[in-house]
Amino acid sequence: MQETPRANRLHIGLFGKRNSGKSSLINALTNQEVALVSDIAGTTTDPVYKAMEIHGIGPCVFIDTAGLDDEGELGALRIQQTMRAMDRTDIALLVCTGDDIEKELEWSRLLKEKNIPVIWILNKADLLTDVTSTIRSIEKKCGQVPLGVSACTKQGMEDIRRSLIAKLPDETMSRGIVGKLVEEGDTVMLVMPQDIQAPKGRLILPQVQTIRELLDRKCLVMSCTTDQIDCMLQALVHPPKLIITDSQVFKTVYEKKPSASRLTSFSVLFAQYKGDIDYFIEGANAIGRLTENSRVLIAEACTHAPLTEDIGRVKIPNMLRKKFGSGLLIEHVSGTDFPEDLSKYDLIIHCGACMFNRKYVLSRVEQARKQNIPMTNYGVTIAYLAGILDKIDS
Repeated sequence: MQETPRANRLHIGLFGKRNSGKSSLINALTNQEVALVSDIAGTTTDPVYKAMEIHGIGPCVFIDTAGLDDEGELGALRIQQTMRAMDRTDIALLVCTGDDIEKELEWSRLLKEKNIPVIWILNKADLLTDVTSTIRSIEKKCGQVPLGVSACTKQGMEDIRRSLIAKLPDETMSRGIVGKLVEEGDTVMLVMPQDIQAPKGRLILPQVQTIRELLDRKCLVMSCTTDQIDCMLQALVHPPKLIITDSQVFKTVYEKKPSASRLTSFSVLFAQYKGDIDYFIEGANAIGRLTENSRVLIAEACTHAPLTEDIGRVKIPNMLRKKFGSGLLIEHVSGTDFPEDLSKYDLIIHCGACMFNRKYVLSRVEQARKQNIPMTNYGVTIAYLAGILDKIDS
């Protein structure tokens, strides 16, 4: 069965001290033994991601994190990993077992700074002699009435589910890849070069997801490779409402497209789906200010062996150096590697980030914004360099 990619799922992070029952809560919420449980404090080390389907919430990912009070050198590293997991979190469950919540309050402030909704959970309520007074004490300190629950007896699991539904961001239910660019019955033409970068025998994830959404929206979907554009257009009675292309052939497709057809790329679509398209378009203006002495960071979500035609490792660097000089310094990071200090860069160019959830991409955008570093993405960059950015739809 084809599952919803993890990057497209709501990410629910559980944060709390060691032995507060975070792993047990995940098991109780999902009715499955998905997280390792032990009476020994510190059983969870690195964050554990578990994809689930919850009624009323839909596809989601629970993030089980290490204790906020972890100790020692290894403990500090585990807390650092928990901080990184926070960047992926859409909704946080802040778990405590009593009203001594000084450490939890610190993390609550961090979550608030990142605009992450927080649900306070008083776990192990079945072990307390006076649950009501403990709840009142916590409310007085944090300003929110915690949910009194028990992972052991499964008391309060439905309350957590309802609270999660109430905190769902609106975009979780409505955000789409193609946005308002198409309507039911529209013909959409996809131009997908099958070059060395294309995986043997299958399509890349952004293409698959885009096709699925177009089919769900009752569009007529036509696909071709770059060399078959003319044949495809001739086979159609009317020009397609929208053409979605691989960014690498933006210029070629733009020159061949009918004037009635709108044009965009998979990468540009994902720029608005996963990131901040306005900031990326604004960031593209910084490309024109680059010089041979500038420094550019190219960030890839995937960790893969670079190919001879790799867009991020080869094609975009070649385009930039051809325009601004061979001395232009370009650095690369991939996967979850991303510098804390971005001050040495004049521009950041990010991939489409199909492997990241939107919250994680936006956390990187916010990091760049706070440090006043322009940021854009592959598709926007190529459209800018081709001189057609103002002709592209997003």
